[in-house]
Amino acid sequence: MDWIRRILGIDAAARPRRQARPRRDAPHRGRRAHRSGASPVRFGLGELASRSGLSADVLRIARPTYRTVRVPKRSGGERVLRVPDVGTKAIQRHLLHGVLDRVPIHEAAHGFARGRSIVTNATPHAGRAVVIRMDIVDFFDSTSDRRIRRLFRVLGWDAEAAAVLTRLTTDGGRLPQGAPTSPRLANLVNARLDARLAGLAAALGATYTRYADDLTFSLAEDDHAAIADLLGGTKRIVAQEGYRLHLGRKLQIRRRHHRQSVTGLVVNDRVALSRSRRRWLRAVEHHVYAGRPATLSRDQLAGWQAFESMVERAGRPPH
Repeated sequence: MDWIRRILGIDAAARPRRQARPRRDAPHRGRRAHRSGASPVRFGLGELASRSGLSADVLRIARPTYRTVRVPKRSGGERVLRVPDVGTKAIQRHLLHGVLDRVPIHEAAHGFARGRSIVTNATPHAGRAVVIRMDIVDFFDSTSDRRIRRLFRVLGWDAEAAAVLTRLTTDGGRLPQGAPTSPRLANLVNARLDARLAGLAAALGATYTRYADDLTFSLAEDDHAAIADLLGGTKRIVAQEGYRLHLGRKLQIRRRHHRQSVTGLVVNDRVALSRSRRRWLRAVEHHVYAGRPATLSRDQLAGWQAFESMVERAGRPPH
């Protein structure tokens, strides 16, 4: 599992320590002990309590509870969330900030990560000949608690701590969409998926990024053979990692004469807000500054203006 540790950037302290070579004059039993090797260093419940700021007793006895919330999707249908209660959410936030945020994610993952955003996700695909977008079916529900437990073991936690962490961050055998820990865990557990898809893209001269369940590839040249290999390879890798891709209308292949968009931003020439979004924002600004009723408050408008400035900075060519 060393390659997973390399992808995840595990702390040296989480790895088994290399034994010093025994001296030539050491007793024979010392050489035997060296050959047998020492047990890997494992973090236990005490270390988990220290990192999370929660007592070992709380970690042992806590039993998360959730409620189901249905949220309409803009594209139609509903998104079903499993939202933790106040106490569960507080525990999960302790685990997120004290444990999960310490582990780096793959560079291709841009969702729910400090310093990364829909803008950093879209920027690598600006000005490309072809932009390909796919998404994963039931991304969180398809991420099993078995994979989460295995992740914690790979990260260096012992069996008891890994079991506690898994119990406190999963629901009904899967990642609950709605828990504060789920996005980070989804990024961490899919380090291998990201590494494999990034490798596939590099082999075909493409660029790859992921924002939650949205996979984006782009090519500098409109190469039909490369596109076919990319689609086939992605479908195979995603299936091997335990997921399925949406096919049909959710598979988008956009060339220069189409509007190429990535996570809601247009990337044909540079990263930019869509024309309709810019017109809406100008209309809201006019209403707010004229003192007329508007769909945004002044604070909300200021947030949108800051976001627009960030997008514009990303779209400017380097000096």
